[in-house]
Formats: sequence, structure tokens, C-alpha cells
Amino acid sequence: MKGGGVAEKQAEEKSTGRARGIDRVIALMEHLHSRRAPTRIADIARDTGTPRSTMYELVNTLVEARWLELRDGDGTVYFGPAMHYYGSDYLDSVDLIRKARVEVAHIAETVGETAQFCTLDGDKYLVVLNEPGRRMFRISSEIGIKVPIPWTASGRLLVDHMAADEIRRFIPPEDFVLPDGRRIAEDEFLEDIGRARTQGYVRTTALVDRFTTCLAAPVRDAAGRCIATICFVVPADTTEEAQQGMIDTLKASAERLSPGRP
Repeated sequence: MKGGGVAEKQAEEKSTGRARGIDRVIALMEHLHSRRAPTRIADIARDTGTPRSTMYELVNTLVEARWLELRDGDGTVYFGPAMHYYGSDYLDSVDLIRKARVEVAHIAETVGETAQFCTLDGDKYLVVLNEPGRRMFRISSEIGIKVPIPWTASGRLLVDHMAADEIRRFIPPEDFVLPDGRRIAEDEFLEDIGRARTQGYVRTTALVDRFTTCLAAPVRDAAGRCIATICFVVPADTTEEAQQGMIDTLKASAERLSPGRP
């Protein structure tokens, strides 16, 4: 092989190795996020399919950068302070999320119930912001954890711009099965979407949690597409009168957050 060919091959191998290293960092971060708890480095290496020596090297580099931190005494690692700063910078840089932080905190304090700001991530629903209410027993969902769309009230609004066939193609069939094995009928789900679009809000009870009701209103862009939702998560035995008051609060809040709406 000529010298030029050798150099090109070496450059390609170096580039491939660098890309593989980035993939492993991403896998490490995703694993910690899914576990939501400090984890042993050897377990991360095993679960992500990364050689243990490589994982230790990655962790040491990321600890120096403060992306990760070692937890003293138990041999585990978790996100470090730099990740908090980066996340805070991101939240401050997105106008809608910045406004939603204020709005969610305000309605949670005013009404006294858990309030959330939610959106789509691919074909899944996730909570972006969560503000607990004043109850001793608090109902909440974990921020950033992807959940099947049919399991949620907000999901029925976040896909309301799609035609029925689009929705069926978009949502994996297995996502219509709830954690307890019950199956949500697709036709009923589509009817819920149409009703929610007409009403300007959605209410679901006893989906993932049999003792919980979720109320959600759509945040829409200038074209009328639902880009996010704001919602309350309340006990299922909350009175109808109280729920109606919360729905009015959510609709007003969603309208304030909807960018460019007339």
C-alpha cells in the first residue's frame, strides 16, 4: 500500500475510534439517566457493552470535567455539577420553557396541585417540568423519562394535528398496552383525540395509576399545532367542581404560553 493510502486508513481508523468513544459517552449518560441513581462503573460497562477498562477511562475523564462525580464510599458514579449548569443554561435559552417554568410554578402554588409541562420526544411523551403541589401526599412523574403516548392525557393533544392513519403509523402497537396489561382500544383513543381537540382540554382517569386523574390543555403554535401541554395531576376523587376550576386555569395558562396566537 502506498504511503498516502496508509495515512488515509490511519485517519479513518482514528475518526472511527473517536466516533465510537462519543457513542460510549452517550450510552453512559443515557444509562445513568434511565437508572436515575448512582451506579457502579462495572455495572455500566456490562449494561452498555463497553470494555471495563474503557469505561473506567471514560469515567475518569468525565469526572475531571465535572460531568460526573464519584460517590465516596460506595464505588458508584453519577452526574456531576457541570451537568446541572449545562441543563440550566439550556432551560434559560429556550423561550417557551423559560416562560413555562414561571407558569407551572405559579399554577401549582395557586391551585395547590402538582403541575407539569410536557411535550413529545420522538414517538414518546415526556415531562419537561414538574412542580409539586401542597399536598402531604404528592403525585408526580419523573422528568425526562419517555412514556408511551396513549398512557397520558397530554398525548391525546400532542398528536391531534395528525390524521387517524398517521397516528396509527406513528404510535407503536405495543404502546397501547398499559403497565397492568389492559389494552387501550385504538378507536377509543382516536375518539378521545377528536373530543379533546373540540373541547380544548383532555381529562383521563385511572390509566397508569388507578387513583389518579390528569387534566391537560394544549400550548399551540401560530399555526394551531399543539407543541406542548400544561397539566395537573390530581387524585381521582377530586370533585367535579374543583376539576372544572382547574381546567379553566389550565386553558388560560396554555393560552398565555402559546406563542404568536392571536
